[in-house]
Amino acid sequence: MNIVFTELEEFSRKIFAAIGCDNTEARNISRLLVRANLTGHDSHGVIRISQYIEFWRKGDVIPNQTASVIFENETITLFHGNKGFGQTIGNQVIDEGIRKASKSGIAMVSVGNVGHLGRIGDWTEKAAKAGQASLHFVNTSGASTLVAPFGGTNGRYATNPISIGMPKKNGDPIIFDAATSKLAEGKVKVALNKNAELPPDTLLDANGTPTRDPAALYTEPPGALMPMGGYKGSGLAIMTDLLAGAIGGGGCHAPGVTALSNGMLSILLDPGVFADRDYVDSETSRFADWVSQSTPADLERPVQLPGEPERKTEHERRKNGITLDDNTWQQIVSTAENLGITR
Repeated sequence: MNIVFTELEEFSRKIFAAIGCDNTEARNISRLLVRANLTGHDSHGVIRISQYIEFWRKGDVIPNQTASVIFENETITLFHGNKGFGQTIGNQVIDEGIRKASKSGIAMVSVGNVGHLGRIGDWTEKAAKAGQASLHFVNTSGASTLVAPFGGTNGRYATNPISIGMPKKNGDPIIFDAATSKLAEGKVKVALNKNAELPPDTLLDANGTPTRDPAALYTEPPGALMPMGGYKGSGLAIMTDLLAGAIGGGGCHAPGVTALSNGMLSILLDPGVFADRDYVDSETSRFADWVSQSTPADLERPVQLPGEPERKTEHERRKNGITLDDNTWQQIVSTAENLGITR
């Protein structure tokens, strides 16, 4: 199934409007989900629609919420997400961080008890468009116990992504955004829907045996994803859970929790206030050029900076459309029909 991204956005908007999201929220959720597909992150795109609607049916996420301020001073704001959609609450949280950092040079904002925050790179890009560098640490409070720590065989936390962004005065920002597991859980869903095998050494079955079958993650008892980079990725995941959960206020990963609730701790820095902006800009451009000019191992594949593959994919998919596998498309259509919506 190949579909123009604007048509996919409108179909998605109708679905979220049908559950009570106001027009602004429905459009924002749809835009960010489709943008994930546009940038090549199908794992965080419209494949999530049926999951989000199931969260709503269970009462785990509530339309049209606004985050509440728990604590605030000149550089810090701690929010409670009130079970709002992550695409809505995330915008509120990052907007506040941008405002504080533009005034003080640095800001820390956090939120817990919020729905799935989507592609975390969206928040990094939002800060970069405001001319700010940022770091984002995200955890899940209890559901999605999908990743085994290094040396373990069963899940103890979620994929715990980290995203870091650096603006460039003349050019596109440098955006790093990755799960601390070898694969994002959504990529396993994509493989499952496509009836495709996973890359080797990324997933363990319930017995702790490596497998390439994506269905092994969803058995009872479930399998577990392996950490990125062995003990290094495992260490990053553990520290991310502590930063987003303990300091962020939503709680670290815990057994027995069935609702998916994200937590995020974000640190934003405005180079124009925090440091000499001309120096930051010149060093960022100089170093980025130096790295990208490394002789490629494959002459047909030049070295790319973080964020460049996403921009290339987005350009292609805006022009040629987004391709969805039949299972994913049918899940979206079925979700819509159950809400009385036709394309």
